[in-house]
Amino acid sequence: MQDQRKIARAKVMFGGVAETGQHGTTMDCVVRNFTDAGACIEIDRDARLPERVNLAVTRKGRSYLAEVIWRQANLVGLAFRTMFSEQPESDLDARLRRSEKKKRELQRRINQLLGEG
Repeated sequence: MQDQRKIARAKVMFGGVAETGQHGTTMDCVVRNFTDAGACIEIDRDARLPERVNLAVTRKGRSYLAEVIWRQANLVGLAFRTMFSEQPESDLDARLRRSEKKKRELQRRINQLLGEG
């Protein structure tokens, strides 16, 4: 598939929540790439996602009204239509980032000890 975007998306791995229905139904997802114009998210293979969703990206502190542009297996391409709120960073976000950093440091140390790094 040829990339038709005007702006290249940065590869990321952010946690996200897609609001999938009018009654506040949500689905956890992983944001795989991201720009201010759109994102690619990974969802459960069996999940059903409507054509329009509200995507909250905690790491960015923002939520977006998004439209599904493409689907391929468990990946979904979204185009952002509107940024509709900013959310304050929670303590959980900061703790998660510290935990991810510590995990990377430990993995590097394990690789050094095993002679792989």
